[in-house]
Amino acid sequence: MTVMSIPILSFLIYFPLLGAILLLFVNRKNSQFIKVFTLVFSLVELAVSIPLFFKFDETAKTMQFVEKAQWFPEWGISYFIGIDGISLLLVLLTTFLTVICVLCSWKAIEDRIKEYYITFLILETAMIGTLCALDLVLFYIFWELMLIPMYLLIGIWGGPRRIYAAIKFFLFTMAGSVLMFIAILALYFYYYKTTGVYTFNVLELYQASIPVVKQYWFFGAFALSFAIKVPMFPVHTWLPDAHTEAPTAGSVILAGVLLKMGTYGFLRFAVPLFPAAAFDAIPLMSILAVIGIIYGAIVSMMQPDLKRLIAFSSVSHLGYVMLGLFAFNIQGVQGGIYQMLNHGISTGGLFLIVGMIYERRHTRMIADFGGLAKVMPVFATFFMIITLSSIALPGTNGFVGEFLILLGAFKSNAVYGVLATTGVILGAVYMLWMFQRVMFGVITKEENRNLKDLGKREILILSSMVFFIILMGVYPKMFFKKMDVSVAEYLSFVKAKNAQYRTLPQGATEAAKVNDLSNTK
Repeated sequence: MTVMSIPILSFLIYFPLLGAILLLFVNRKNSQFIKVFTLVFSLVELAVSIPLFFKFDETAKTMQFVEKAQWFPEWGISYFIGIDGISLLLVLLTTFLTVICVLCSWKAIEDRIKEYYITFLILETAMIGTLCALDLVLFYIFWELMLIPMYLLIGIWGGPRRIYAAIKFFLFTMAGSVLMFIAILALYFYYYKTTGVYTFNVLELYQASIPVVKQYWFFGAFALSFAIKVPMFPVHTWLPDAHTEAPTAGSVILAGVLLKMGTYGFLRFAVPLFPAAAFDAIPLMSILAVIGIIYGAIVSMMQPDLKRLIAFSSVSHLGYVMLGLFAFNIQGVQGGIYQMLNHGISTGGLFLIVGMIYERRHTRMIADFGGLAKVMPVFATFFMIITLSSIALPGTNGFVGEFLILLGAFKSNAVYGVLATTGVILGAVYMLWMFQRVMFGVITKEENRNLKDLGKREILILSSMVFFIILMGVYPKMFFKKMDVSVAEYLSFVKAKNAQYRTLPQGATEAAKVNDLSNTK
């Protein structure tokens, strides 16, 4: 673990917050200046994050770009941030999609523009802080901070049922967060009881020797909170409403980054802190993931609303991610992480597509379209590429992630692999059927005959998404080499910790287990 002299992660976390504070002093009538100002801040943020990729040491097994300072030392709370190969790519995805969200909001948001961009910048601070935090208190602060801007984005700038969707999103997420907070405190006091040390340092807590029965309770609280955020079946019901009512940029950032906070939470916290419970939960988590894959695909097929269809498809796609992560092999975990990135690009792109057509027609009903390829050929081309990415066509990013996940699933449990493969078929069915109904056939609605094709700003937005769809599909090594060592170290650690519990004598008491584990450290 190397402590950085240049606080680049702190800059990435707080620079958007500085932009939000500065916007408070700008006259809300200067809407064009507010847009340009926010775009400049988000572009600077993206530019500063790019060197992380090239300066990242691919051979290092420890956290990098670490910053650590005492915060409340008497309570064991520190300002401790850093990234590894797992969080690096998610930070870059966040800074990239924030720029895309600012651009796609340029004409879509016409009311309370100043407040909208302030909210978005605060959300970026919360997201990057969550991905970098290595102290549980710091992590929880950023985790909760994400909730407020997203609640406002849905509740103020959303659709007709925005209040219902925002409150539902808030209640689901908050319920899980409260349980996790209780578990954090219980873990904190348990660690003090067994070691005499107060700490919220995640890397220190990784070394804790926790009896298996207690691990079940801790893991259950953390896992429920993260499962709601993913969201996994059956705690997914808030997602379709949130996506449907959110503004386009809100849907993009929700699908692209916020949902990944749940899967990232399993990787960074729930599994390595409580490995024995995590391994015992493999059947449950895998079954729920497979149900989510198939259920999400079937329900997507029945949706008449474009945005709601894509929202339910997220339940299916994130099911693949969870299946890969709980395969606990290199193919499954790397495929799961890669699919987290892919989903952010592909599903984010689909929400952008829907937003662009909604700005022209003010409807998202599939039945209101048909034959659009004849009047919007450029739009049709981008739509087709992103759709093929979503159904994992070879040569696109989606294929690499799903292939590795299925490979890992078959290696772990062939039954889960076979069942998950049906989701690939169903995914192709509902996505291609949707594309065919919207883009091909006879134009039956007069309103569709004179629709304008994409403008320069829209082409720029979608071109950047397609660029990564192709790059990640044909040259995945560029991204995998950044996570190889971190994933290998993660798997080695959780398997070794789990094995310690499995080799203890049968019938040992909890106290004996703690002592045995302490002696093996």
